[in-house]
Amino acid sequence: MNTLGCCVALALLAPAACSSPTASRTPAAGVQELEARLEAIRRDLKVTGMSAAIVQDGAVSWSRGFGFADREAGVAATPATSYHLASLTKTFAATVLLQLVEEGKLDLEAPVADFGIDLPGVRVKHLLSHTSAGTPGAAFHYDGDRFALLDRVVAVASGRSFAELVVERIVLPLGLSATAPNVQNAAAFGLTGYDPAAFAGNLAAGYTSDGSGRQAYPGHFSTAAGLISSVLDMAAYSQALDADRLLRRETRDRAWTPTLTPAGAALPYGLGWFVTDYRGVKVVWHYGYWTANSSLIVKVPERGLTFVVLANTDGLSRPFNLGAGDLLSSPLAREFLEAFVR
Repeated sequence: MNTLGCCVALALLAPAACSSPTASRTPAAGVQELEARLEAIRRDLKVTGMSAAIVQDGAVSWSRGFGFADREAGVAATPATSYHLASLTKTFAATVLLQLVEEGKLDLEAPVADFGIDLPGVRVKHLLSHTSAGTPGAAFHYDGDRFALLDRVVAVASGRSFAELVVERIVLPLGLSATAPNVQNAAAFGLTGYDPAAFAGNLAAGYTSDGSGRQAYPGHFSTAAGLISSVLDMAAYSQALDADRLLRRETRDRAWTPTLTPAGAALPYGLGWFVTDYRGVKVVWHYGYWTANSSLIVKVPERGLTFVVLANTDGLSRPFNLGAGDLLSSPLAREFLEAFVR
């Protein structure tokens, strides 16, 4: 475990904005208390294994594993353990798509019909912002299946697959040795050059929602879901975004800006990222939720802060209203925000 760079700020304030059986009522007073609360949340949610990390000002200041990566074999979860990311994959896809925009190969205003997708009136930006349902651009409706249609956009715009581009542009340049397309997808995973047996050996085993038994992971891989990573690799990816190594700052800031309806109302999603105002501070984030896995990344750009947590059950996401843009429904997000932002 790494040591936290500075004390978790400001204890004994007013109660959190939301309450639930897993929520604490005052901010954690230090790293040991934060760890104890995260462990209590893990147990309450029946999560078998979980890893978490915090980035402060460009460096990992704290990381830890909780519970088991493989309970039956007695393998503890660590910060280096790999997990399925589910929809955190969407942030990688948005990065690749926006790189294509920067290169002049893609226009977000282009109709998706130009890419062989039959959705009248829908433009690329609508798929990327989850505003393609109903009147395009008028409302937010989180839809992973619609987002996955961006596979076709990437392929037509670049002549390459999403798997090729995410590996060549993000995974390998950043040295993300615990990150790859789904190891069950031999063709996509093979692009990394990693040894599949060694990679799978570092992957946490999947468990049922109640943690009572093993559950197989999905074999899917697309722009919507299917990447595997560790919290340390996610921290490195987050740092690269913050340092403008993957996108120009103005492009990244556009992704981290709420989408506006034609009437000027702000929606809870930008381009591949949720955007939330927490006590006057912008928070950009995403969650993942699928069979035997769940995940969360929370970034506070103006404070230089990132929190990442990954798990081998669906418990970090299933009970909460994250798909509607309600970040504070997550007790883990609240613990982080109360301690570090409030």
